[in-house]
Amino acid sequence: MTTGSPGSTRILVVDDDARVREMLRRYFEQEGYIVACAADGKQMKTLLNSTTFDIILLDLVLPGQDGIDLAREIRNTSNIPIMMLTGREDVVDCVVGLEVGADDYVVKPFHLREVHARLKSILRRYQTGAKPVSSVGDVVAFEGWQLDREKRRLLNPQGAEVELSTGEFDMLDALVRNAGRVLTRDALMDLTRHREREAFDRAIDTQIARLRRKIEVDPGRPQFIKSIRAVGYVFTAKPATSDRKPNGT
Repeated sequence: MTTGSPGSTRILVVDDDARVREMLRRYFEQEGYIVACAADGKQMKTLLNSTTFDIILLDLVLPGQDGIDLAREIRNTSNIPIMMLTGREDVVDCVVGLEVGADDYVVKPFHLREVHARLKSILRRYQTGAKPVSSVGDVVAFEGWQLDREKRRLLNPQGAEVELSTGEFDMLDALVRNAGRVLTRDALMDLTRHREREAFDRAIDTQIARLRRKIEVDPGRPQFIKSIRAVGYVFTAKPATSDRKPNGT
């Protein structure tokens, strides 16, 4: 991840519409970013294999592999930020994109300034997320799990790392830091720095569902992250913070 200044930030635009690619390329290059474009998943993978990018603007509907499949494939090997581009009728599908690891989405036809604002918000979340959250300690343990805030990683009770997207890590960290306290969706938006975007309840619920699948024995009957009807969520485990390094380091 670069420092985030436009001149050092590389954007990969993946869209089969040449007009959209050119519009985004010209706009972001005028703003000082470095931009590359791909018309489909094959071209995208070629570029990813040869160049390091800081964020991907990924169209939902593409020839061959669609954006959801590509986002899932990217997230299996990388935590690079992904913003989905979607037609208005594809919003439900874009929620699925969030479920497989995308960070945000924007609806076509979009305003370029809105895309730019969302892109900067995503990059800020990744950059600020790379810093320690608390000076009290960098490792939080709960029920055998270890959350390393400095390295931004989660180890399960067996010591294996569990892959989390930036959004998932921020959500878990917010819940752990407020263990025992019921958090509304509005509070979670603020704590995870989503207030800058037009967040919505379903996006928060999606992040929670993804976290439960990764840390709960039975996601349908969660023991760590419990729902409080008509209010929000509460983290019920009692975490302990220390300055020691997690196992395996």
